Amino acid sequence: MKVKEIMSKQIASVQSEEPVERAAQLMKQYDCGSIPVCCHGKVAGIVTDRDIAVRCIAEGKDTRQEKVKDIMTSSPATGSPEMDVHDAAKIMSEKQIRRLPIVDDSGLVGIVALGDISVEPNLRDNAGCALKDISQPSATQM
Repeated sequence: MKVKEIMSKQIASVQSEEPVERAAQLMKQYDCGSIPVCCHGKVAGIVTDRDIAVRCIAEGKDTRQEKVKDIMTSSPATGSPEMDVHDAAKIMSEKQIRRLPIVDDSGLVGIVALGDISVEPNLRDNAGCALKDISQPSATQM
């Protein structure tokens, strides 16, 4: 099965120069925990609710003044619409991420989440393995 068959195509994104507050507003509006960050039409990063909490709020920064580019994770892992879902799950597992931005030559075209994989009956084992690896503490947390 190809990623394009299960990915979400209607996704929110934020520009790298926008305030962190805008990213948080989009997360609330779309009920999600991460937003791709675009710059000149290309995925430049990803910002998560944890990034906002740890890299902005916990450090006493103003979410209306702080720019998304200052707290985002740069150069995130991405996938393509034509890749096999098993390969996407493998990337998510290796990188310990729950959402994978999907790009083509024109830029951001979708996002595949661990939940998208887990609802497909023949892919549940992949989702379970990926979640097991994602849930492991990284070497920096040990």
